[in-house]
Amino acid sequence: MKYYIIAGEASGDLHGSNLIKALKKEDPSAAIRCWGGDLMQQAGGDLAKHYKDMAFMGFLEVLMNIPTIFKNISYCKEDIQKFNPDQIIFIDFSGFNLRIAKWAKEHGFKTNYYISPQIWASRESRIKKIKRDIDHMYVILPFEKDFYEKKHGYPVQFVGHPLIDAIENTSLQDNETFRKENGLDSDKPIIALLPGSRKQEVQKMLEVMLSVKKDFPSYQFVIAGAPSLPDEFYTPFLKGDKVEYVSNKTYTLLKHSHAAMVTSGTATLETALFGIPQVVCYKGNWISYQIAKRIITLDYISLVNLIMKREVVKELIQNDLTTKNLKTELSKIVDGAERERMLSDYTLLKEKLGGKGASQLAAQLIVENV
Repeated sequence: MKYYIIAGEASGDLHGSNLIKALKKEDPSAAIRCWGGDLMQQAGGDLAKHYKDMAFMGFLEVLMNIPTIFKNISYCKEDIQKFNPDQIIFIDFSGFNLRIAKWAKEHGFKTNYYISPQIWASRESRIKKIKRDIDHMYVILPFEKDFYEKKHGYPVQFVGHPLIDAIENTSLQDNETFRKENGLDSDKPIIALLPGSRKQEVQKMLEVMLSVKKDFPSYQFVIAGAPSLPDEFYTPFLKGDKVEYVSNKTYTLLKHSHAAMVTSGTATLETALFGIPQVVCYKGNWISYQIAKRIITLDYISLVNLIMKREVVKELIQNDLTTKNLKTELSKIVDGAERERMLSDYTLLKEKLGGKGASQLAAQLIVENV
């Protein structure tokens, strides 16, 4: 069959690539066209548009790029019609995907959503669009099944979390080789800095993350470079106090780290699945933050805490993200009881997420639901 997959961010590219591999196992002669990134292309997808051309952060940036967004929507519709797929698969990226889903449903295409829009966090009224426009929904968080089925009477399939497979399927360097190839100290334990993937957030996050380096002289701070940003973007942050940087090796970095500072998002869950104690950091544009806090209905911003329904990792948000607070919280997790407590909670988290095979199960269901 012919499949058209739309993902709009780095995490969607990762999960989309594993879904493409799984679809090709279920349907060896599958033809797949996609919006995504390098990983989806490498997995065998014919790339129509790269997510780097679509990732706009915050309300202001979205407003400033409305003409580009509408051009992308028009091009997507034209491209779908030309390709004429048997199945369209949306991956997260709800602002764009729900617009395309409405059009696709009206034009008789079969619609699947893999990795639900986070309507349980904000703008819950979008459930009406999902019920109207999405034929099949595959969710990856355990609480989403109850949210959709019990609260809204909309049947969904819980397939487990694809990060479990993504981590297991990624080939990682051993500690000695990784340190040697990236010029890292062979003995000093690593504190990983995961500041996000968009320019604005990376700049904000690294400024405060690096401000505590002097307080942890026996550790080496290593920045995880995002695949969406060029190496030279990070150069200004590597001057002065010795700070290291690795590009496109976040999983290997996490595997060999002792602790981490992580910008909220998928990375918080990835860090937990690697068993690395973390402090969650977030500071957004003031206007965007003021708008967001009025429409988001959650008690937490990190997936770790949302899944566990309690505070497992400390979240330092907006005005709470200061050098003083970050030093205090990081000190708690490099050694001692708080570190051990967090590691114990991570074990419970993995149990809640289910086992391996999310991508394969989703692919199997998509192929069956023709």
